[in-house]
Amino acid sequence: MALLTTVFAAITCTIIWYCTAPKSQMKIGILCFMYWGASIMWFVDAVFEYARIHEKYFNPAPADMLNDFYLGLSVVALGLVIWLVILLVKDPKGAVKSALFKKKD
Repeated sequence: MALLTTVFAAITCTIIWYCTAPKSQMKIGILCFMYWGASIMWFVDAVFEYARIHEKYFNPAPADMLNDFYLGLSVVALGLVIWLVILLVKDPKGAVKSALFKKKD
């Protein structure tokens, strides 16, 4: 489930990046790389787990599926947090800078 969650996040992010690529300043490409990297990591983990337990891999317990889903959501949330920090530090539209140095009358 963690693999499916991160793959869906990566595909969604890539579609958004592709639709806004030429004029986007929101650094969505960084988010795409993080999600695709997580997807590759989970895929390699799935291959090694399948090599270890073979056909039992396709019949997980419901509790294990729920734990994997929560882990996948945690990875997606952590990716969003990292992306937001990068976005606030880079400040491509100057919103943070104007809010911090706003002159009061």
